[in-house]
Amino acid sequence: MLRAAEICERAGFPTSSLVCEGFLGQAAATSVGLGMPNLPVATIVGHPGAQNNEEIRRFAAEVTAREVIENLTVQPDEIVFGEEPGERDIVFTGSFEDVNEFFLEKEWSDGLPIVPPTLEKIEKFLSFTPRKADECLGIALPASRAVTIWAVAVNGVMAGCRPEYMPVLVALAEAMCDPVYGVQHSGNTPGAETLIILNGPIIKDLKFNYTQGVLRDGFQPNTSVGRFWRLALRNMAGFLLHKTDKGTFGNTFRVVLAENEDALAAIGWPSNAEDMGFRTGDNTVTITRLTGGDVMPSVTGSTPERMMPYIADGVAKETGWEIAFTTGGLTHGTLRPVLVLSPILAETIAKAGWSKLDVKQYLYDHARMPAWRVEEFAEKWTEFKIVSLQHQYNIGNLSKDFAESDDPNRMVPIVVDPRDFMVLVSGDPLRTNAQAFAHNGYLGFPVAKQIALPEDWDKRVGK
Repeated sequence: MLRAAEICERAGFPTSSLVCEGFLGQAAATSVGLGMPNLPVATIVGHPGAQNNEEIRRFAAEVTAREVIENLTVQPDEIVFGEEPGERDIVFTGSFEDVNEFFLEKEWSDGLPIVPPTLEKIEKFLSFTPRKADECLGIALPASRAVTIWAVAVNGVMAGCRPEYMPVLVALAEAMCDPVYGVQHSGNTPGAETLIILNGPIIKDLKFNYTQGVLRDGFQPNTSVGRFWRLALRNMAGFLLHKTDKGTFGNTFRVVLAENEDALAAIGWPSNAEDMGFRTGDNTVTITRLTGGDVMPSVTGSTPERMMPYIADGVAKETGWEIAFTTGGLTHGTLRPVLVLSPILAETIAKAGWSKLDVKQYLYDHARMPAWRVEEFAEKWTEFKIVSLQHQYNIGNLSKDFAESDDPNRMVPIVVDPRDFMVLVSGDPLRTNAQAFAHNGYLGFPVAKQIALPEDWDKRVGK
């Protein structure tokens, strides 16, 4: 709404954007990012979803309407932006403790100690990319800041990365700026957090963990690159708690999930990089924003038919309100649930002749939800209106699989196409565990970028 208001204001038409009370800080910060810090807003008191009709009418009459009239009739005060420091300006000098205190005060830190980004350290990071320090990779919302190679290096230093991780960080920054991903939604209220998936020989080059303990902190590459992402969201995209980051509960950063490509090669399954359109051997990063997850321990059986019912049940249980990204109310067909199989599970399934696509087809056929539950989510529990699954089928938004009968207990898919499931292989090679994650739909849609390495890469990483 604020972006539409900005266009109208620049065209000479006064506006008044209605903003819920809990989002006034976000509106103020977003207005700054739009270059119009004085965009007029009118307050919607409290949250209408928790108010009765009488309360809504009273608050609208006493507060919202008065502010709308004022916004449309009174010229707002002019606000002048202050100067920001240049890339190479020294913003502070002091001890390690003093630097960290300064960064906390400026809201440049996540609360953990940061590595002071000195010019010397930044230059070491820049030496691992042929791109110029002032090159702009894109504009990150909501702050509308230019994401430069220099900024990537600065945040990489702060996160505790090594200089040789720089090619991975640059690719991540490119993915962040891709409009398909939708970085501007990173502060939405469900508190979803990004998962970074790594593929290619760079996993071993940089000693990323891809076996036991995957997704656990404790390995410098996986952990520091995951932390880089959260610092980048703060310092480049502009997400700050109590301001632009409105996660109701929120999550901390996820460490990088590197696929076990040795296991994939042994069973003949494509990697996630190939699923995302790249070739075997390409170094890639994929980002996708997930709302939650759970583990399926001790998957038992020597055949897919014995194992997959448990796995499909676990995948289905992770999707709740997120079904609105499949059936409408938010979008149609943008849900991409994630399943992580340990290598021994993938090997057992593949030994029976199943491909990865067979696994996805099984999930499509069996990881399902009762039709009545889908419609309750849409029409009553969350108010993501779809009328009914039959209606969505009638207007061409869903396939016949969602409307085979009028039985409210019929089981319907949670995605519109089997290929919408993301199936990854990683973790302890000898544990029969799987993990499923719910996806945040178009508010963090999967995006993959190839990692560009410097020409002397093999020499520099000691191959």
